[in-house]
Amino acid sequence: MSFFNRMMASVGIGATKVDTLLEKTSYYPGEDIRGIVRIQGGQVEQQIEGIDLSIMTYYMREINDSKVQQNVELGKIRVAPPLTVAPNEKKEIGFSFRLAPNTPLSIGRTPVWIKTTADIRSAMDPTDNDRIEVLPSQPMSIVLNAIESLGFRLKQAETIYAPRLGDSSPFVQEFEFVPQSGPYRGRLDELELVFLRNRITDLELLLQIDRKATSLFGAFAEAMDMDESFVRVTVSQSDIERGPQHVATLLHNVISRYA
Repeated sequence: MSFFNRMMASVGIGATKVDTLLEKTSYYPGEDIRGIVRIQGGQVEQQIEGIDLSIMTYYMREINDSKVQQNVELGKIRVAPPLTVAPNEKKEIGFSFRLAPNTPLSIGRTPVWIKTTADIRSAMDPTDNDRIEVLPSQPMSIVLNAIESLGFRLKQAETIYAPRLGDSSPFVQEFEFVPQSGPYRGRLDELELVFLRNRITDLELLLQIDRKATSLFGAFAEAMDMDESFVRVTVSQSDIERGPQHVATLLHNVISRYA
């Protein structure tokens, strides 16, 4: 093969291409993702040092009074060892890996995608990005339904920088609810929820309860950010098994103490 073709392949023209094909596009946190990486050889033989899959998302962080979007890698696996791809050769490599339990849900504007990168010697590394939908697990769905049954409506969800809360990740996903009906309309400005840990047996929640100012002292407290209470709540597996109404009662008993 000519020197010209090799030079063009080194900058990505006529080079090896990679494409990740997933078994499906919707997953729960902690679920296994399966698929294949399809390799299409280019015009020249190329040596691939390895193929990696990374789970990517981003979070928002305030820097110098400005919100900045920062990409973060939730996990990374190597799906192929070093290999040689002949001109026009086709290869398929199967893979399976577990989606991290702290992967943000596809609620709001936070995307999650799988980034495929092939490390090609002396050439531009080809990449492929595949967006996936991350659905609430059954325990998470029961908690979200329980909050809505108390008269709250989800206003927004976003991933924010919170290194002290995010365990192994520098962020958490925050769900902001506003009371539209029920016992907390007129008593709370909003309720914020963070799933601190998504375990197999139970959930640990952080609730931020923002009381509505109803008096002069209340207005002062609101101005000083003293009207917010932070409460940790554990929802056990037995609570989940008893259903949304039981979980709603559990959360109501907690929230009502601070409303």
